[in-house]
Amino acid sequence: MTAETSQTLDRGLRVLKLLADTDHGLTVTELSNKLGVNRTVVYRLLATLEQHALVRRDLGGRARVGLGVLRLGRQVHPLVREAALPALRSLAEDVGATAHLTLVDGTEALAVAVVEPSWTDYHVAYRTGFRHPLDRGAAGRAILAGRGPDSERGAGFVLTHGELEAGASGAAAPVLGVSGIEGSVGVVMLAETVPEQVGHRVVRAANEVADALR
Repeated sequence: MTAETSQTLDRGLRVLKLLADTDHGLTVTELSNKLGVNRTVVYRLLATLEQHALVRRDLGGRARVGLGVLRLGRQVHPLVREAALPALRSLAEDVGATAHLTLVDGTEALAVAVVEPSWTDYHVAYRTGFRHPLDRGAAGRAILAGRGPDSERGAGFVLTHGELEAGASGAAAPVLGVSGIEGSVGVVMLAETVPEQVGHRVVRAANEVADALR
């Protein structure tokens, strides 16, 4: 800790991170041990976080992340979308296909930003808010690839055809190296296959989005 930081705020944020990393919640004693502070400090931290609905305690006394965190999370999407739009616009114009940024939302992939090319006669309609399973479609598969052991070296791009829409092909690459963000950048087009050079362009766009979000 430095003179410019708040010890109490730091502890409160550490509590939230610890609770976010468990599915079963934590007791006051468990939090006390993990934080290295006494139980009285933990009680005060939890009481404050409960007032803001960031933490809740079940009947057994175990603390869990509260619904207030979801309300904060909803405000993240517009910020991420704004940061990603320049790279998506460039991608859509360069390849003449609908470009999108997709983020993980629970067990699904959620499109949070979509840009259509301005110069094509036709293109695939792909809407913000579109959801699909992570194991279907290029966007979701790219996210899963980003979780793999090769992700630090770059997971490359994923190509799919007809998994979400008949006659449509997709290419996507994971957005890597951004704390708290798990997603992918991709394009979708009416074609039997996506040219390999388009896949490489998608990787470049994913890197541009990652740079914008860091």
